[in-house]
Amino acid sequence: MTQPTDIRRVALALAAADVPVLPLRAGKVPFGNCTACKGNACGGRPNMKNAGPCECPRPCHAWAAATTDPRVLTSPAWASAWREAAAVAYHPGGAGLTVVDLDDAAAVSWARENLPATRTVPTTRGEHWIYHGTMHSPNAVRPGIDIKSSMSYARWLGPGTGTMTALPDAVRVLAVKKPTTTRPTRPVVAVPGLAGGGKCRHRTPTYLDRGIAMAEQRITTAQNSVHTTVYRTFLAVLSAHGRCGCLTDMHVGRLFAAAQAKGESPRHCTDAWANAQTALGM
Repeated sequence: MTQPTDIRRVALALAAADVPVLPLRAGKVPFGNCTACKGNACGGRPNMKNAGPCECPRPCHAWAAATTDPRVLTSPAWASAWREAAAVAYHPGGAGLTVVDLDDAAAVSWARENLPATRTVPTTRGEHWIYHGTMHSPNAVRPGIDIKSSMSYARWLGPGTGTMTALPDAVRVLAVKKPTTTRPTRPVVAVPGLAGGGKCRHRTPTYLDRGIAMAEQRITTAQNSVHTTVYRTFLAVLSAHGRCGCLTDMHVGRLFAAAQAKGESPRHCTDAWANAQTALGM
C-alpha cells in the first residue's frame, strides 16, 4: 500500500517540474471538505459561483486546487489531505498538456490507427496518451475516450514511455461537435402587446446590436468563472430581449460562439441558455 509520505513526495517532485498537483481520495475523488466549499458551495459545479481557487485552508474545486507551490503542499492545512490521500492527480492544462484518456482496449486500438504516436501511460483498463498543448476537456468524444486538459484533472500514474509530441488537429477535432439540424435552444414566446400601440424599442438595430456586442465582450474578456459569466450573460440578454421577439438565431449563435471560444462545450451553452429561461419563467 502506498504511504502518504510517498504520495506527497511524488506530488512535490511533480510540482518542482511545474506540474500542478492535488491529492485524490480513494475512487479518484478530489478533496472538497472545507465547510465553506462543501458541495461546491463556493465554486465549480453545480452552483457555479466564483469558480476557481478559493482562500480555504483545504484543497477545493478539484482541478482549480492544483498547485506547484511547495509551501501549500507542505502546509499544515493540507496535512490531513495527504494523510487521507490515495493518489496524486495533476492539472494537465496547467502544465501545458492534454491527456487523451483511452478507457478500454477498443479505444486504444482506435487511437493507434488514428492518432500520432506520443508518450503513453498504462492505466487500469487502457492508456493515457499525453501531448504538448492545451484545449478544453470534453468527455465521451468517442466511445471510451475522454479528453483531459484545461479545467480538468488526471491521475498521476507515472512518467510513461515514448516521446511526447505536439497536440495534433486529430485530437482537437474530436472535441468539435458535428453540425446538426437542431438550432440552439432559445425561448419561444409571444411578443407582448405594447401600451398605446407603440413600437418595440429593442427593434432599433443600434440598441440590440450594442447589447449583443456587450454580451460577447463580457464573455470574451472573462478571466475566470467562465461558466458563471456565460450563464449570467445569457440571463441578462434574455431578461432584456427574451420577451419582445427581437432575438434571432443569429444573435443566439453569436453568444454561443463567444462562449465556445472560451472553452465552453455546445451542450453547456445549451444548458446555460435553458437554465436562464427557466430562471426567468420562460
